[in-house]
Amino acid sequence: MLIGTILQGKGTEVATVRPDATVTELLAILAERNIGAVVVSEDGSSIEGIVSERDVVRRLYDRGARVLEDTVSSIMTTEVRTCPPDTDVDDLRQTMTTHRIRHVPVVDAGRLAGIVSIGDVVKSSIEALETEKAYLVDYLHR
Repeated sequence: MLIGTILQGKGTEVATVRPDATVTELLAILAERNIGAVVVSEDGSSIEGIVSERDVVRRLYDRGARVLEDTVSSIMTTEVRTCPPDTDVDDLRQTMTTHRIRHVPVVDAGRLAGIVSIGDVVKSSIEALETEKAYLVDYLHR
């Protein structure tokens, strides 16, 4: 299965935040959308970074409550691993596991085309296994 197939099922909408937004504004986006990470982008299609709940917690511990008024750019991860839609799900799962990454933006022709989480990847793998099991059970009962 390819990452593009996952996006077809879940959609291509990606929550973004401007780098000059405050951490408090970021938290509002995370809470309102019930998501764990947001792509940092000036224009909604380029990627300047990614910021997650984990980033906020770590900076809150380091800097205290004053981090809430800091800019998103001051806490974001700037080295963002991305993938194209034709990436194999198993390959991305391995990359995410090896590098301890929970969210990977999908880029197509240089533009943000979606985002997948480790939950999306695991869910697709489980669905593939369930489908394979159903075929095997059906084959054995013939």
